Amino acid sequence: MAGIQRDITRTVLAVLFIGVLIGTSLWILKPFLGAAIWAMTIATATWPLMISIQGRLWGRRSLAVAVMTGLLLCFLVVPLWLAIGTIVSNADQIAGWAKSMSTFEVPSPPAWLGHLPIFGGDLIAVWEKVALAGLQDFMKKLAPYGGTAIRWFATEVGGFGALVLQFLLTVVLAALLYAKGEQATSWLMRFGRRLAGPRGEHSIRLAGQAVRGVALGVVVTALAQSVLGGIGLAVAGVPFAAVLTAVMFMLAIAQIGPLLVLVPSVAWLYWASSTGWGTFLLIWTLVVGTMDNFLRPVLIKKGADLPLLLIFIGVVGGLIAFGLIGIFVGPVVLAVAHTLLSAWIDEDNGEKDFA
Repeated sequence: MAGIQRDITRTVLAVLFIGVLIGTSLWILKPFLGAAIWAMTIATATWPLMISIQGRLWGRRSLAVAVMTGLLLCFLVVPLWLAIGTIVSNADQIAGWAKSMSTFEVPSPPAWLGHLPIFGGDLIAVWEKVALAGLQDFMKKLAPYGGTAIRWFATEVGGFGALVLQFLLTVVLAALLYAKGEQATSWLMRFGRRLAGPRGEHSIRLAGQAVRGVALGVVVTALAQSVLGGIGLAVAGVPFAAVLTAVMFMLAIAQIGPLLVLVPSVAWLYWASSTGWGTFLLIWTLVVGTMDNFLRPVLIKKGADLPLLLIFIGVVGGLIAFGLIGIFVGPVVLAVAHTLLSAWIDEDNGEKDFA
């Protein structure tokens, strides 16, 4: 009995020691976790591209890593830096613009609207109905929250220099993963095999598919929609085009879409009597607002099929937990957890084969 008691004590102390060691390690690594997860996401999603570039550069891994690092700086860090910097630097101006909505009044419908064939009369009736419904009262109630939201965003961003360092750290870690990707993959596979045998290896592969699904299906789609939407806003002459483009990118990442920015912009152009540009932006909005319906499925097929609600929750929760970089980290973590949990449940039902 004494021997059994000693074994239990030793087991409890060993588990406690390991738990404390893991907890302390995570505590020390906490400032780097967001950048590390985002770097792994980027490296996993763009690994085929890196291998292709390496093949074109005489098989030189160092040259391929240098090219990929430069591409990340140009297409990831610099655009995000400019977008966030634009919003933060114009926070007071945007807040003032939001407050001015309290004095907004719906104007009379333009005369040309009634001359439109088929729908002209109906559009006039809807316009007048909105005006009578008291849109300005709604704007007055909404206006105080606009300034509060902008200031909250600026607070979440925190020190802009620290955020830039996070992005640069992400690029550095991604470069290290590009250079030592095979070794990292081998280590993860051995860890999965040691933890759960063939099931562990399969879980690692599923996690990689989930990461690639988020990176390709969510981030690339959001980037394409926001860039095209921003081009349309700039060409149409909508003010604060850079700020609105940054907002569109955040909304697209959160799976809300760019229409919350583009539709009011179209309405503003018509209200400002810029009928031609308004029509152009309306057509452009239809293209940009619907392109995710065919672009996202094509990209997600390269990774994993993920629920949009899961991505939305990951964006909001990641923003609260990790700050702005959590917009990207949150969906990745939840996508991996969802994929592994679904595979485990389906295995019990005989729908998945881990062997």
